[in-house]
Amino acid sequence: MLFFFAGLGFAVADEVRYLVATLVRRSSRVDGLQLLTSGVVVWASNVLLFSLAYWRIDRGGPEARLNQPDTEPDWVFPQQENAALRDKNLTFVDYLFLAYWTGIAFSPTDALPLSSRAKLLMMLESMISLVTIIVVVARAISIIGS
Repeated sequence: MLFFFAGLGFAVADEVRYLVATLVRRSSRVDGLQLLTSGVVVWASNVLLFSLAYWRIDRGGPEARLNQPDTEPDWVFPQQENAALRDKNLTFVDYLFLAYWTGIAFSPTDALPLSSRAKLLMMLESMISLVTIIVVVARAISIIGS
């Protein structure tokens, strides 16, 4: 599983590197719409990669969460604090929501990171999103407006 995430991570990093290199070279072959579309694809890949990573590492993964519910969590979700919902198992959508808002708002919204690895992963996701959104999309809009 680690090789899978490492491979996906290198692919997303290479996509960001390619987009930034294209911006620096100011290639006339790439128009603003292509750059904007590429930026959206990189951002969406980033969110999907990190949502899968969050889902797999929190308390040992989905299987461990079912079999060993007392394991220390990496994140605390709101439904875990409500006594009526405490036994409800988290789904992939919960982690997709976490990754989406970390990629958009650059911070946690409703789920709080508890472990150092959770905090570091969220920082890395935010950094990739920041580069993609601010640098790539801003340049694409600049090209379209010209």
